[in-house]
Amino acid sequence: MAALDLFGRRWSLRIIWELRGGPLGFRPLQKQCDDMSSSVMRQRLTELLDAHVVHQLPDSRYELTPLGRDACLALGPLVQWSERWAAMLDPQPAHRNERPADGTSYPDAGDDRTPERGSAG
Repeated sequence: MAALDLFGRRWSLRIIWELRGGPLGFRPLQKQCDDMSSSVMRQRLTELLDAHVVHQLPDSRYELTPLGRDACLALGPLVQWSERWAAMLDPQPAHRNERPADGTSYPDAGDDRTPERGSAG
């Protein structure tokens, strides 16, 4: 129940999801999370730090701990389920297999249309 409480808080899973590719500083992480407010970002990071899911590096960037990486792996089946669910709700969306003209690539899992780090855009 404690894990569901932690992960059920707004933006917590998004922060974990965005850190799956490697460490990020506060501002880049905030940008990846659709410019969530600084106060909410600080609160969620504090909670995730206290839970040992995220830790802060000496250069002030945040990264997943081994427990955080395990959480990402545990979310894999949920991501797969959400893809099946999305396909069932809208079986032929025009945008699902298209790439934007600017070459931006999207995560393999989920369809939140958030560009992956290191991509154009």
